[in-house]
This record gives sequence, C-alpha cells and structure tokens, in this order.
Amino acid sequence: MYKKARLVDTVRVPPERLDEVSEELVLELLQDKLEGMCDEELGWIVAVTDVHETGEGKILYNEGGVFYEAEFDAVVFEPLDQEVLDGKVAQTVSFGLFVNLGPVEALLHASQIGDDYFSFDEENERMHSRETNREIGVGDAVRGRIVTVSIDERNPRESKIGLTARQAGLGKHGWLEEESQKEKAEN
Repeated sequence: MYKKARLVDTVRVPPERLDEVSEELVLELLQDKLEGMCDEELGWIVAVTDVHETGEGKILYNEGGVFYEAEFDAVVFEPLDQEVLDGKVAQTVSFGLFVNLGPVEALLHASQIGDDYFSFDEENERMHSRETNREIGVGDAVRGRIVTVSIDERNPRESKIGLTARQAGLGKHGWLEEESQKEKAEN
C-alpha cells in the first residue's frame, strides 16, 4: 500500500553548503539520504516530498557539518499481507515470475500463477500452461495477492514478497479481460 507519512530525521549539511541552508537544501539532502531505503515498520521510502519544519542546526565536536532535525512528508510503500496489487513481469525463471511492484519485486511461483500446470519455456522466456494453452512472460501486466512478506531492512533487495494469482479476479490482465468478455457474452 502506498501511503503518505509524516517523519522526522536528522540531515547533515556539509561545510561547503552551509551558505545555502534552506528548506530546499534540506529537502534535497533528505531525498539523497532516504529515498530507496527500507524500514521494517514503514516499508520502502519512495519519495520525500515536503519539508515542514527544520530545527536549529547543531554542531558536533570534531565534525565539520551542521546537523538539522527536520519534519517532512514522504511517500512510503508498505506491502501488506493479503493486499491485491498490479505489477509487470520483470523476469521469468524456471520456478516462476518476478513481478515489479514499484520499489520492489515479488515472486509469483509457477504453482501460484493459475489452477493449470505452468512450465518454463526457456527459449522464449515465458511460462506456458499445459491445459489452457496460456502464456505469461516479461512485460505482461499481472494482478496478484500478497501471501508472504519478509522485509530485510539491512539489505532491501533480499526482502521476500510472495504472490498468488490462483483466485478469481487475479492473474494476467489479458486473461482477466477474456473472462470478463466471456461473462458479458453469457449474460
């Protein structure tokens, strides 16, 4: 889930930039410091948007920069268990698909793509179903439900998010459109 959060953090203004201290500079330094970082409780900080308040600078002994505490808004992505999300297939591997959800990728295991058995077509880098003759691969839009979340804030790229698409209303967008058209034709 994407959400807006009001946060407080300290930012260091280096000595060579002390003559340009402003909310714009504090915003820039916060963006450089925090965007892309992961926190186990918050999730991924996607963007720092506004600085609301900057405290007085503090000088520490034996440190050339000045430290400012700032209150600011940030856009945060927190993957929630059972949340339904749309993404694009970023990579196809023998055991499933990696789906780009924005700041993070999730695994859609081959056993969770659909009710049919899906196997890996290495030559075309796609997953192919046995009975329904459906294919899914890199670039395809997909809707899935989060079934597992394990965030590693020290190494965010090692975080693990698992998806399923084995429920009604989930799967490759093209398949969902086909099912919708089929329902309309039957009614």
